[in-house]
Amino acid sequence: MRAVPHRIKANGLTHFVRDSGDEAAPVALLIHGFPDSSEVWARVTPMLVDAGFRVLAPDLRGFGETDMAPRKADYEINVGAIPDMLEILRSLNISRAHIVGHDFGAPVAWGLAAQRPDKFLTLTALSVGHARAFLQAGAEQRRMSWYILFHQIRFLSEAGYRFNDWMFLRRHWSAHGDVEGAIKYLARPDRLTAGLDWYRANISLGRMFHQPEDGAFGEEIVRIPTLGIWSDGDKYLGERQMKLSRGFVEAPWIYERIDGASHWIPYDAPDRLAELLINHWRKAP
Repeated sequence: MRAVPHRIKANGLTHFVRDSGDEAAPVALLIHGFPDSSEVWARVTPMLVDAGFRVLAPDLRGFGETDMAPRKADYEINVGAIPDMLEILRSLNISRAHIVGHDFGAPVAWGLAAQRPDKFLTLTALSVGHARAFLQAGAEQRRMSWYILFHQIRFLSEAGYRFNDWMFLRRHWSAHGDVEGAIKYLARPDRLTAGLDWYRANISLGRMFHQPEDGAFGEEIVRIPTLGIWSDGDKYLGERQMKLSRGFVEAPWIYERIDGASHWIPYDAPDRLAELLINHWRKAP
């Protein structure tokens, strides 16, 4: 399998991107979340490549081997992540791609699909539904998302994660498929703060507990074929927020539930995930 690491200059940062598969094949852009890096896609990528797709898996700003941004505001999705992904595609001369996002990568993917339907063939959201669907999901979803409030507290949350050899991360994210790998990346200077700044820049208390004004998340309706995938072992995201996402898609919508997998679907169910992605992509117009 062809696998090429790229270091691409975009928006003042150097971005690390894993590029696998035939250069002439249809492209899929896979976006990870917290506390991960592009390594989260390692188990599913070979199956996607074998099916005839080219897989791009970048490290988001602040994660993995991509540079950190200097300010919290630089981690706001519309300021940082969306322009980053578009510039990576431009740098690699890719005109259109399928897009997949997991965890915090899912809001990035939702935003890209809504704002630039000319650049993407399909959207797949893993675990995290549309931002407004998340807000509509009610008290149970807010209870499951308690850790987001903890992440807002600068210095305290960093100290809490590092305490007693990262005990909180090992327990709270115990289902993670590579906890030691995640800790290795986050333990580097300022990297944990960079990861937490994704939450601080994008999820305020007001956004968690009140419906925002129209347009607060930018262009919201997705008009490309969309696949929403949720797993029944997810301790952080409920099924309702994914199902409600149907209301924000004006295009073919498919919902798939994977039983027996934790929040980390790419680690726990790579075969099933690959099957769903390949079927979704092959149906694209």
